[in-house]
Amino acid sequence: MTILRNPHKVIHQPEYMMTISLQFHKLDSLQWPIAIVDYPARGQAPEIFAMRLNFSISEETLRTNYILIDYENIQPETLLGLEADHFKVVLFVGANQTKLPYELVSAMQNLGARAEYVKIGGNGSNALDFHIAFYIGHLTVQDPGGYFHIISKDTGFDPLIQHLKRKKVAVARSKTMEDILLLKTANSKSTPEKVAAVVADLKQRGTSKPNTVKTLSNTINSLFQKQLGEDELTSLLAELQTQGLIVLNKNKVSYALS
Repeated sequence: MTILRNPHKVIHQPEYMMTISLQFHKLDSLQWPIAIVDYPARGQAPEIFAMRLNFSISEETLRTNYILIDYENIQPETLLGLEADHFKVVLFVGANQTKLPYELVSAMQNLGARAEYVKIGGNGSNALDFHIAFYIGHLTVQDPGGYFHIISKDTGFDPLIQHLKRKKVAVARSKTMEDILLLKTANSKSTPEKVAAVVADLKQRGTSKPNTVKTLSNTINSLFQKQLGEDELTSLLAELQTQGLIVLNKNKVSYALS
């Protein structure tokens, strides 16, 4: 158990000769507030009350998504959908690419410190690809929990991606910006689209899938940026069951996604 914040005095009642302090503790990705009631004037030992909050700190909510664009291979004209704080964009520009469209430059500028250009200094076979590989390694050291999206049609990245996945690095390649799973999920409207997005997310988790109904529910809700109502979330779980994609045994979940 680790303390997230220093104790903070929330109530001081001299007429009752007591002080209530509040500490926040982190255990199993959940915040637990600990209320400590002290009676200094009475010489009593402090009383401790613990109460679990009804929300969790989701890995998906906290994770930073790094968008690494191979601009020699893909030339997006916009960065629509990447406005949220958990996105960072690195645009890799080839040595012979001297012009960028205004719309793209404006979108990069709007991201502020969350956007970066990397200009390749010289020509060479796969020079830009090697730069992207280096930056993934560098960023992984800085942020081991990050998710790295390579935007390129170049299948030469795939052996590197498979190697990184074996090293437990979260990484994927998308042929277009629109193919990024997180953006496709955000744009999902119908139930089949949402089910497909959930299944795609669960498959890429490998052996790290949620193993309880509650954790799965939190995972799905986080996948959709916590925009799902309770009825919609229940309906999605039921649809996953109906299609035989998940099997519920009391509060436990098993999967049949392949």
